[in-house]
Amino acid sequence: MKLDTLVLAVIAIFAVLWVVTAVTGLLTAVPYGWLGLIPIALVVGLVVTVIYQRVTNKEDNYYTKNVDK
Repeated sequence: MKLDTLVLAVIAIFAVLWVVTAVTGLLTAVPYGWLGLIPIALVVGLVVTVIYQRVTNKEDNYYTKNVDK
């Protein structure tokens, strides 16, 4: 495994742990803690949309494989 892939995996694991900790902390801050879930949901939705668009974009895949060498 390449070093950059390993570092990206470690960062992703810490990001997931941070989100889980933030959500758990917000839910314990009753009754207004659930309002903090709205920005977290928006950021997660944006990240998922960006990753989906990048993975399904044929033009970007072509340039990544053929031009950027």
